Amino acid sequence: MNNESLPVKLILASGSKYRRLLLQRLGLPFDCHPPDIDESGLEDESPLQQVERLASAKAAAVFRDYPAAVVIGSDQLAVFDGLPIGKPGSHQRAREQLCAFSGRTIEFLTAVTILAPASGFEGSHTDSTLVRFRELRDEDIERYLLREQPYDCAGSFKAEALGITLFESISSEDPTALLGLPLIRTAGLLRQAGFSLP
Repeated sequence: MNNESLPVKLILASGSKYRRLLLQRLGLPFDCHPPDIDESGLEDESPLQQVERLASAKAAAVFRDYPAAVVIGSDQLAVFDGLPIGKPGSHQRAREQLCAFSGRTIEFLTAVTILAPASGFEGSHTDSTLVRFRELRDEDIERYLLREQPYDCAGSFKAEALGITLFESISSEDPTALLGLPLIRTAGLLRQAGFSLP
């Protein structure tokens, strides 16, 4: 597919500024359209099943409105002690999350689905990233939260910014997955869908 005269529109099914900034790295023109779906988990659904279902559902929801487009859907879920962790939404809840994570490891599951009807392509991938937190003192947590206020981020940190100082280690096949979109696999899926990428 010649990117200079793309016959189809590329759409990121997300309102996330983090995913938008990540996808911009690939140098492809795209639009963003947040999907209108219920992102609640289902009864007896594992975190892996949930994140993969939601990535697919986001892509499908936007595809229904733009059936000629290539649509990228993505979802991320933080998992601690086998249970999903939501966005804290408040200072108190963020402090509780980071206190619980001190010296422990959490897993981030980041799923991506690409629907490309013109070429008949549909592909998905899920990345697992393990984040080991260092031992955090109460004053470390409070200082971090006051400076960055990561209340809209699952796990109560921004790895692309000051949140990196909270970690002891990160283990992943794709460092961008932790930020919200696994670009290595996304680029591979887009190539399979017909886009020309280096």
